[in-house]
Amino acid sequence: MSDKQLKMKKIAVIGAGTMGNGIAHVFAQNGYQVHIIDISQEAIDSGIATITKNLDRMVAKEKITEQNKQETLANISTFTTINEGVQHTDLVVEAATENSDLKLKIFKELDAVCDAETILATNTSSISITKIAAATSRPEKVIGMHFMNPVPIMKLVEIIRGYSTSDEVTHTIMELSKKLQKVPVEVNDYPGFIANRILMPMLNEAIYALYEGVAGVYEIDTVMKLGMAHPMGPLQLADFIGLDVCLSILNVLYDGFGNPKYAPCPLLVNMVTAGKLGVKSREGFYDYAESRKAEKIAAQFSH
Repeated sequence: MSDKQLKMKKIAVIGAGTMGNGIAHVFAQNGYQVHIIDISQEAIDSGIATITKNLDRMVAKEKITEQNKQETLANISTFTTINEGVQHTDLVVEAATENSDLKLKIFKELDAVCDAETILATNTSSISITKIAAATSRPEKVIGMHFMNPVPIMKLVEIIRGYSTSDEVTHTIMELSKKLQKVPVEVNDYPGFIANRILMPMLNEAIYALYEGVAGVYEIDTVMKLGMAHPMGPLQLADFIGLDVCLSILNVLYDGFGNPKYAPCPLLVNMVTAGKLGVKSREGFYDYAESRKAEKIAAQFSH
């Protein structure tokens, strides 16, 4: 194990949203000093509340003690500026909104204010690590750490090597992920990486089956749950991920490969345009306001 791995103690997480607070939770619970950075104090407060609630749930299930909970929360500090929050950190994990321009802007700023030895990681689910690294003067120290939602529960971390990511940095982040009780999988930087390159066409195909009237929402999800042993049907999973996120990733795949098999289903495009984004908007393929199926929504946009 390198000195860098042994010395890695202080971690900054950019973004206090769903993924950011989950990543911060996991690092803090495993003994790391964590700086959560978000320009919105409201987002920070909400993120800390979520971490506290998740820890309380773990205490209730006797997975951790009340002392573990208090130690985890004590490991977290919050900041509303990047410059202040990343001082003397060993690793920064960016978990901001999945927007290419925003991420490039953040990485330019990180490169300017972080110590020369600091590793810069992104939790992007689809944006090129090589492109993000090119915005910095340290492309060999830029890597993808794609955690799965919900972060405290899901074991997988996709570790994505950009074109210039060094072997040492890759090894360091692989070993660090294991210290978080995660299972890291190393993949190369091509559109969608592995998780989304395989998952998104499946979700898109399920939406096409609905769009073409092959079967209804309940039927499609039931076939995949009971027939393929998936814990959640593809349409329910798409709602959970966010239909806007699914559309964005499919566009990355389509633009990156130029292959029509990745073209988003017109029903998905229409639902996102109409603001039906799934759980986050309380309506997608299912209606989360009344817990009823939203097949009417799908039907009104299908041909």
